[in-house]
Amino acid sequence: MKTLKVADVLKSEQYHQEIAVNGWVKAFRSNRFLALNDGSTINNLQCVIDFENLPEDILKEINIGAAVRIKGILEESEGAGQRVEIQVKDIKIEGVANPEDVKLTILSPKRHSLEKLREQAHLRVRTNTGAAVMRLRSKLSFAVHKYFQDNGFYYVNTPIITGSDAEGAGEMFKVTAMDLKNPAKNEDGSINYKEDFFGKETNLTVSGQLEAETFALGLGQVYTFGPTFRAENSNTSRHLAEFWMIEPEVAFCDLAGNMDLAEDFIKYVIGYVLENCDEDLEFLENRLVQEDKSKPQAERSDMLLRDKLKFVLENNFKRVSYTEAIDILKSSKPNKKKKFKYIIEEWGADLQSEHERYLVEKHFKCPVILFDYPANIKAFYMRLNEDGKTVRAMDILFPGIGEIVGGSQREERLDVLKEKMTALDIPEEELWWYLDTRKFGTCVHSGFGLGFERLVQFATGMGNIRDVIPFPRTPLNAEF
Repeated sequence: MKTLKVADVLKSEQYHQEIAVNGWVKAFRSNRFLALNDGSTINNLQCVIDFENLPEDILKEINIGAAVRIKGILEESEGAGQRVEIQVKDIKIEGVANPEDVKLTILSPKRHSLEKLREQAHLRVRTNTGAAVMRLRSKLSFAVHKYFQDNGFYYVNTPIITGSDAEGAGEMFKVTAMDLKNPAKNEDGSINYKEDFFGKETNLTVSGQLEAETFALGLGQVYTFGPTFRAENSNTSRHLAEFWMIEPEVAFCDLAGNMDLAEDFIKYVIGYVLENCDEDLEFLENRLVQEDKSKPQAERSDMLLRDKLKFVLENNFKRVSYTEAIDILKSSKPNKKKKFKYIIEEWGADLQSEHERYLVEKHFKCPVILFDYPANIKAFYMRLNEDGKTVRAMDILFPGIGEIVGGSQREERLDVLKEKMTALDIPEEELWWYLDTRKFGTCVHSGFGLGFERLVQFATGMGNIRDVIPFPRTPLNAEF
């Protein structure tokens, strides 16, 4: 007999027929009513057991967390809270769960903090919140690929091990095959990387952008979607050491086209989850409502989760130059009254999350695209504007999280690119292949990077980025 998913059974109207389901026990009351879940939906399937005719040894093993196989007849439910139920004819215990062990875990019925859930990340997906977030993450991931594939983009797998630092940040994890207790050394005592596996110093990538650019200049429009790494010692609710990045690159595309692409892409993927994840969104929305009740009024969200997502879909992103944004921030109340942690005093300041959120949440009250940033706070590969002091960069700012997208029109002029690399002490020999693309049919091209976890965070309403990735990697934490 074919085993059905709980999600399909809950929608079924094939009454009075025998069906089979698998799953884990979420609750068991009165030795009669078993709530079953197999991960396919936030909702449980009620299974009604004839306990008087069930062997005592099996009955004792029907505990929260146990894995079971059930066969029975699908019937309309007479009880409140569910439309259908299974009258159980046969139950098999696939895997037991000791009640005393369950009490010590997040599988126990009592409410647990998100911090507690993180400590047991291997069980987190068995909780309603963990499962809802991960189902939504999966749907968002599919939507990312669907958008680009439907729009003629080619998926490129860029290297995870790299000899270049795309961001120029220097905060990279080193990769080596050398014996750390006795590495090969030069005469001056420095590490001799020529003796290492790759014959040079290598790291885990911070971005696939530079490699993706080379493919865009042959395939027209490409995207990467893969893991990236930052050895940034930042223990905040917004940062991870390992995270996933979405990076499209498009030839013959300027900054305006890049902003259009980013806005259209974000609206598509958010629309996709609104259309396909309503039950999980409803659960997460209700969870946030309950969470808000314990917060001061000033800290409560002024919009429900699904309304916030619809707001992004239904409103054009406000496009504002960096210069205009600085003027707004300088004259803002939080800045004048020194409520900002980082006071904005002059043009050229690197905007912090508090400034970005003020612009989005207080001033414009919609998603914002900032563009034309000062050249000295942006990466070397961004195209220099005619004023010589700004670059064709753009960041998209969202409520609750600040920057969600960073991108730019890339510097296609070989001479200008070389000058910028020299000014930043980036050796030409390290990126000779990147410079080469400017020698063979260079053209205007653009792209952006979107941290996937920040997108999941926005779509789920989760306050901490560690709660939207299966196994978070952060400073002093590589558990699981």
